[in-house]
Amino acid sequence: MSLFNVFNISGSGMSAQSTRLNTTASNIANADSVSSSAGETYRARHPVFAAAMQEAAAGQQSATGVKVLGIVESDKPLNVEYSPSHPMADKDGYIYKPNVNVIEEMTNMISASRSYQTNVQLAESAKNMLNKTLTLGQR
Repeated sequence: MSLFNVFNISGSGMSAQSTRLNTTASNIANADSVSSSAGETYRARHPVFAAAMQEAAAGQQSATGVKVLGIVESDKPLNVEYSPSHPMADKDGYIYKPNVNVIEEMTNMISASRSYQTNVQLAESAKNMLNKTLTLGQR
């Protein structure tokens, strides 16, 4: 595997983790929203990742990266609360809150942040190795 493939792999990893961070931030931002119907209530979103295989031109080696297949909504039940005095309550006195667990989302955010940082360090190491390789013939 060429060192240049490392940049593609780490770049795809950074892009995937950036998507994960954005969806997590959206979930946390909407965690306390309230709605008067189940259909209008925000639902937690999560990205779906898959390995992206690419055929290398020389030697038919395969380089693997990450691609985002899409973002799916959680099918966990919404949080329904009886609050007849709330201005957003429906005719039966219920309000609907998102199915976002802030503790899980914070854990996802820490994990995504660390994964992103690992990919940055990987790209930096590959860059340093390429720079060292270029200076081998000098002296």
